[in-house]
Amino acid sequence: MRRAIIPLVAAFLIISGNGYAAAAGKTPDQLVKEAKASIKEFTVNDVKSMIDGKEKIILLDVRDKNEFEEGSIPRAINISRGMLEFKVALVIPDKNAKIIVFCGLDLRGPLATRSLNEMGYMNAANMIGGLRAWKEAGYAIAK
Repeated sequence: MRRAIIPLVAAFLIISGNGYAAAAGKTPDQLVKEAKASIKEFTVNDVKSMIDGKEKIILLDVRDKNEFEEGSIPRAINISRGMLEFKVALVIPDKNAKIIVFCGLDLRGPLATRSLNEMGYMNAANMIGGLRAWKEAGYAIAK
């Protein structure tokens, strides 16, 4: 048990030292707006074109597991936003991979994309509008 706690404490200290503590006092909307200003984004139509064009991309759904199980973009993998920093290197070790990040409503996605960029995943981009925009465009959902 003690061995499991040490990496979590170390990760917390690292995260705290990267400016997250400075976010105290900001609203969630401000954090999302700041994230969106600092990341690359694609529309759902752009992402659909990448998929149809057989472009090598990783679709990363950062919603919680129960949300993911209700349906997602075909071929998407799931790492919840809350566990992203701890699991992404195990699931996506290639920091040059082209990653399209999305959530349900375009709130967690931008924050997750910014975190990935800060971790060295420089080809991570957010899908504008999230899964809601994907569904509204009439694109397929897989369960």
